[in-house]
Amino acid sequence: MRYLDRVFATPEEELACDEVLLDICEQETDGEVLRVWQPGSRFVVLGYTNEAIREVNLAACAAEGVPVYRRTTGGGAIVQMPGCLNYAVVMRQDGDPALAGIHGTNRFILERIASALSPLTGGPVVHRGQTDLSIGERKIAGNAQRRRSRALLFHGTLLLHADIPGIERLLPFPSAQPDYRKDRSHTDFLGNLRIDPAAVTAVLKTAWDAHAPYAKEFEERLATLAGEKYGSHAWTMRK
Repeated sequence: MRYLDRVFATPEEELACDEVLLDICEQETDGEVLRVWQPGSRFVVLGYTNEAIREVNLAACAAEGVPVYRRTTGGGAIVQMPGCLNYAVVMRQDGDPALAGIHGTNRFILERIASALSPLTGGPVVHRGQTDLSIGERKIAGNAQRRRSRALLFHGTLLLHADIPGIERLLPFPSAQPDYRKDRSHTDFLGNLRIDPAAVTAVLKTAWDAHAPYAKEFEERLATLAGEKYGSHAWTMRK
């Protein structure tokens, strides 16, 4: 697996990048890649099927100047901000029984990431619910996937030093929750790892043996997708 170390200028490009990498991996057998990135500003990202008016406090976002976007994977709405660390694993699924279904893929990838993180945290990181990682009763990462015929995208957001009260302001209580949440507010449910992002990046690269640089050219495709899809109000506010 290769490693992509790139920072993009806009949230639209950051979101489009994961989809472009999935497209490449679907078409090319040597397209597997680990990507890790940190947001430079605050923005909200809806899951593919989320209804914006239900899952986001749009008035608070407008008042605080926080833009809203939509990603191509499922799951709930999240707030991207400095203090979060995002990763994406793009890999071939054809022929690997561990990746044959959604639940098996969740288990395979999240258990590998949990094992990589646990030595850094002072306590076990565990897979909870469908796609959460937690320490004790606190969620420290949410994750989602998208599948094609041959390849899949699995990505997530790790809370390292995030402004959790800020998340409380921008997101109402979600329409769906895992059992272990037990109706807790964002402030009572979410927790920060408080780990240096460079240390987390290093263990993720080791876990996926992703050390060689990713060198494929995709700038033109990324610019088109960022502008025509992720920058589109119609895409973001679709129902």
